[in-house]
Amino acid sequence: MKTYLAKKETVQPKWFLIDAEGKVLGRLAVKAANIIRGRHKPTYTPHVDTGDYVVVINASKVVLTGKKEETTEYMSFSGYVGGEKYRKLADVREQKPEFIIKQAVKGMLPKNRLAADMLTKLRVFPGATHDHEAQNPVKL
Repeated sequence: MKTYLAKKETVQPKWFLIDAEGKVLGRLAVKAANIIRGRHKPTYTPHVDTGDYVVVINASKVVLTGKKEETTEYMSFSGYVGGEKYRKLADVREQKPEFIIKQAVKGMLPKNRLAADMLTKLRVFPGATHDHEAQNPVKL
């Protein structure tokens, strides 16, 4: 019996829709990351992008448990001395709520070049509408 290894040409990606309203951020990010990697498929191969596309709506209404709402900070670094900037989660939620979910999913993907391509399969929208009705995403 030989081990099946998926090839990039044979992968047929599907589209999934996740409504983030009232969902816990970490649990939602795990579900999205596993779908993007393709871990829900029997043809999963670690070194091939066998994943599907994920559309997340209502990103501004995602929930965090405990005191994470007050204590979570996002750090960015410009590359220069003293170029660190810290932003509170509340500020990020006001300005760009899709950033919260993208960062959570990004942290759950492998740290390699393949993950950069996988992250392009994640589409996050702050409101209830999205641009991908033509792909007929399956609601999770």
